[in-house]
Amino acid sequence: MIPDKNIETPSIHLLTSPSWADYELLDSGNGQKLERYGSVLLQRPEPEALWLPALPEKEWKKAAAVFKPSAEENGGHWDILEDLPKRWPLSYGALKCWVQTSASRHVGVFPEQAGEWDWISRQVKSAGRKIKVLNLFGYTGMATLAALQAGASVTHVDASKKVVAWASENQAFSGLGDKPVRWIVDDVLKFVQREARRGNGYDGIILDPPKFGRGPKGEVWEFYRLIPHLLQDCKAVLSQKPCFIILTAYAVKASSVTLYFGLKELMKEYGGNTEAGEVVLHEKSAGRILSMAVYAAWSSK
Repeated sequence: MIPDKNIETPSIHLLTSPSWADYELLDSGNGQKLERYGSVLLQRPEPEALWLPALPEKEWKKAAAVFKPSAEENGGHWDILEDLPKRWPLSYGALKCWVQTSASRHVGVFPEQAGEWDWISRQVKSAGRKIKVLNLFGYTGMATLAALQAGASVTHVDASKKVVAWASENQAFSGLGDKPVRWIVDDVLKFVQREARRGNGYDGIILDPPKFGRGPKGEVWEFYRLIPHLLQDCKAVLSQKPCFIILTAYAVKASSVTLYFGLKELMKEYGGNTEAGEVVLHEKSAGRILSMAVYAAWSSK
């Protein structure tokens, strides 16, 4: 097919995380994935795994726990097949975090995002000055820790008091307890709007919004309805010389092309560079690529 020369066709990147030692995607297939977190093997649902597993069934049976989904979206429970500690450590370079089975299929870290942590670290270091970073929907804080370690000060915002406390524990666990961070439990939209009214500005913004969520006072977050408003509110809290914005989206129909043009339009007056693509995991067993999310990123350099 001949591309239309009148249409901008952005290059789509596959953002991988090749530097992991404590994590591996061992195999995937039949809507499942088999992963190693440290020495613990876990089996979880993965709708993107449309193919057949490459490893024999006996390897899958080595999983210490299997998440069994329910009919309710994101619902289900863990079947614990072996004795597991309440939580156990995971390291990515000098960054450390605690992982554990919980009420959902999530375990406290999204290992596919390690490539994004590296990108954030490079942006902070290349700024050539002390910068302020805002991490929205910050979860258990690995992106926050990457920015802190690189030399930024960070404001970390999440609606869950539990995961913000978890993130603070990860900060201490990583030996970054003396680094400048503000831990905020709040509705993201309300917080950003207040920051704009206060005249506070940030040089870098990290956004990892869910498809659906609730704030601490029952505020409803819906990706398609609210992400346009949030992006405009984020623009209002940018410093005069912004360095970067990165946006990741899970379980939504929006493509990386959609995120690319949304972010490029938002930042067009600043010049710089915009990229987009898929956040992926590289499978050990058969070498397949498993797409986990879409992303777009803007940088001033």
